[in-house]
Amino acid sequence: MKKVSFLFALMFVATTVFGQAEKALNVQNQAIDQYGNKVDVKDLSTTSRDGILVFESKNKDYKFWFDARVQVDFGAFFGEQEWADPIGNGASIRRARMAVKAQVTPDWYGEVDMELANGSFELKDAIIRYTGLKRFQFTAGNMKPDFSISRNTSSRYLEFMERPMIVSALAPSRHLGIFAKYTDKFWFASASILFQEIEGQETRTFVEDQNKDYGMDEGLSYIAKLAVRPINEENYGIHVGGAFMYDTPKTSDENGHLGYTRYSCRNTTNINRRKYVDTDDIKNTDYNLIATAEIAGHYKGLRAEGAWMADWTYLKKEMNLSKPYYFSGWYVEAGYLLLGGSQRYDSDGGKFNRVRNGKDWGDIELALRYEYIDMNDYKDRVVSEAIFGGSADLLGVGLNFYFTNNVKIALNYQYVNNDRYANGKGKLYCGLDANGNATKDYTQVVGDDVGVNYHMLLARFQIAF
Repeated sequence: MKKVSFLFALMFVATTVFGQAEKALNVQNQAIDQYGNKVDVKDLSTTSRDGILVFESKNKDYKFWFDARVQVDFGAFFGEQEWADPIGNGASIRRARMAVKAQVTPDWYGEVDMELANGSFELKDAIIRYTGLKRFQFTAGNMKPDFSISRNTSSRYLEFMERPMIVSALAPSRHLGIFAKYTDKFWFASASILFQEIEGQETRTFVEDQNKDYGMDEGLSYIAKLAVRPINEENYGIHVGGAFMYDTPKTSDENGHLGYTRYSCRNTTNINRRKYVDTDDIKNTDYNLIATAEIAGHYKGLRAEGAWMADWTYLKKEMNLSKPYYFSGWYVEAGYLLLGGSQRYDSDGGKFNRVRNGKDWGDIELALRYEYIDMNDYKDRVVSEAIFGGSADLLGVGLNFYFTNNVKIALNYQYVNNDRYANGKGKLYCGLDANGNATKDYTQVVGDDVGVNYHMLLARFQIAF
C-alpha cells in the first residue's frame, strides 16, 4: 500500500513538473501586452545606417528608426543706410527635430516629427500612409503637400540656409489633410485636400474657438501637381513640373481674421526677424488661386533649379473689385560639388536628396542664387484698391562643407535690395522725405536712396542622426 501511495505521489510530482515546464516553454514563445492581450513577437536586428539607428525584423517586414537633426545658425548684417532701422546680429537654434518613423508592415507606414527649437514645441509631420498599391501612396495626417520642389526638399539638403522669399510667402507648408501620389521613373503626379494648419497650441486654439463661438467651417484647399522626368538616371536628370492650388481662408488664422489674406516674408534669413515685404491684411477674401512652374536638373556634381510662383486673390463679389489681386516672384539657383561628389534626386519625392561626397571625409559645394518677389499691385487700379506690399531682389553666394554623411557647415553671403514700398506695412523706414528725415511713409520718400538694402553673412552648423 505504501508503495502504491509512493508511486501515485511520484506520478503527481512528475506531471506537475512536466506541466510547469511545458507552460514555461509556451510563455517563452508568446508575450502579453500591458492590457493582457497576446501579441506576436519578432526579433529585431540593430544597425547604424549612415549614422541613423535602425531596428529591423529578420524578414524585413517591420522597421523602426529615429531621425533627428540640429541646426545652429548665426547671422551678421551690415551696410544698411544710416536712416534705416537698425538690424540686430544674432544666433538661433533654427531646428531641433526629433522624429520617430516605422514601417509597421510592408504596406503601412507611420511617422511623428516634433520641433523643439528655441524651447518652443511645434508639431511637424504626423501621418499614416498606405503603400500597398504599386507606385501609389495614400496618406492622411499633417505634412507638406506636393507643390514646390524647394518647399518639399528637406531643410537638411537645401543649397542655401533658407528657401527663397517667394516660396516662403506663397508655397503651402504643412497642413492637416489627405494626400495621394503616383510616381514612376518618368512621371510624378499628386493631389491633396488640405484642412487647417497645425503648428502649435495657438493655431489649434484659433480653430477650436472659431468652431465653438461661430460654428465656422475650417476651410479647404485643393492642390494638383504634375511633373515629368524625360531623363531620370542616377547621375543626371531633368525635372519639369507645375502645380495649382485653390485655397480658401482657414480657421487656423487669427481669431477675427477669417476671410483675410496676408502675404509676408523675411529677406531669406531667419535671424533678422523684420518682414519688409508685407501686404498687410486683405479683407473679404473669397478664395486664392496659386500656381507655380518649375524646372530642375542635375549632372554629376551640378544641380540647378528655378521656379516662378504667383497668386491671384479674389474678393467676395459684393466688394466689386475690378480684377483679382496679383502677386508673384521667381528664383534661380545652382550648386556644384568641387571635390568629385554627385548630386542626387529623389524620384518618389520629386525633390533633391542628400549629396554623395567625393572624398572619404566629405565634399565642398559652391552655390549661387538670384531671386525676386513682388507683393505690389497698384497699376491700373484706383487708389482705394491698390496694394503696396513691397518688392525685393536678392543675390546670394553659398559654401557648403559636408563632413561625412551627417555633418554640414553652411556659409552664406547675401545682398538684398528692398523697394520703397517694403516698409513692413508702415512699421519700418523706407527712405528720406523732402526735409531729409527718415520716413515710414512711402508717399513721402524723395530721391534715389529708397528702400532698405543691406548685406548678410550667415553660418549654420548642422548634424543629422
